[in-house]
Amino acid sequence: MTVRAQDAKRPVSALLAGPQGHPYHPMLVALPIGAWVTSLVFDVASRVASHAAFLASGSEWLIGAGVVGAVLAGAVGLLDLAVIPPGTPAFRTACAHMYLNLMLIFAYAGNFAWRCRSPPHGAPVRPDMIALSAASVAALCVSGVSGRKARLPVRRAGRSGVHAGRRLRDGR
Repeated sequence: MTVRAQDAKRPVSALLAGPQGHPYHPMLVALPIGAWVTSLVFDVASRVASHAAFLASGSEWLIGAGVVGAVLAGAVGLLDLAVIPPGTPAFRTACAHMYLNLMLIFAYAGNFAWRCRSPPHGAPVRPDMIALSAASVAALCVSGVSGRKARLPVRRAGRSGVHAGRRLRDGR
């Protein structure tokens, strides 16, 4: 086996390598994305359902679970960011992705606190809260696109293989 092929089988960082060399950050972002999108669906459904209490409560807890998941995914994302060479297009895109996600975490944490303090519990979700959730989901879509552009190619055998280091350096 050549040196380049052996190098391709080693992850960029042992902390970033998950099962079979796949990075953890893309796996962890599924929790907040799913929770926040589902919370918006619950918000809208609470306006049309005859019994809105369980939908409004479910939405509130989904937002809280999404915040916790986003903090965990963000911590692992910082490890990903640490191995991207500064000054590259990938680094700039990853920083924009990080800033947008920090704003989203604060927006959803505020949304959660707002809902916890807003009586009455059991009523449909208020339209202004739904508007905040809808705007946050739209920003989440933009963040997902930027995260896809800044994805960290982990060196492993297979499709990313030997070219992973070049993709990091060139920002592709």
